[in-house]
Amino acid sequence: MAHGDSEDVKRRMRSAVDVFKKELAGLRTGRASAALLEPITVEAYGARMPLSQCGTVSVPEPRLLTVQVWDRGVVSAVEKAIREGGLGLNPQVDGQLVRVPVPQLNEERRKELIKVAHKYAEQGRVSVRNVRRDGMDHLKASEKKGEITQDDHKRQSEELQKVTDGFVKEIDQLLAKKEQEIVQV
Repeated sequence: MAHGDSEDVKRRMRSAVDVFKKELAGLRTGRASAALLEPITVEAYGARMPLSQCGTVSVPEPRLLTVQVWDRGVVSAVEKAIREGGLGLNPQVDGQLVRVPVPQLNEERRKELIKVAHKYAEQGRVSVRNVRRDGMDHLKASEKKGEITQDDHKRQSEELQKVTDGFVKEIDQLLAKKEQEIVQV
């Protein structure tokens, strides 16, 4: 594969891993993390917007998140969005501050989180493999057009497989680390 193509493949695979990392960060492990509220969108000013555009998220304690809402008029919308965000959180309003206690995980919730983490990991692996497939298709086409030799095709296919295996291994390691985190909290 030409150097530029190889770099593009690596960039696209890295992007798939980064998406997976972001999804894992949003999985609640019982420890408060500002990333927990990242997927929340608020119905405000006639549109849906990320919570981060409505206030400042802080982690003052290990089991507490706070959202300092900038506009008093959207406090109830922020509270509603967090309550209905599917994260099992029960926010409490105190003026323009929304307190979000993060409850401890029970065994059932831990198993559920591990299943979700596995689903995210599989999506990440599929994304990486799709990039590999595109790269392999590109190599086949290049050989057919006479741009590369059969030996180049074989060598570059093996190189592409090594890169793919490396990214899949990284996904597996991130998954194992997240599982440990979920089990230990």
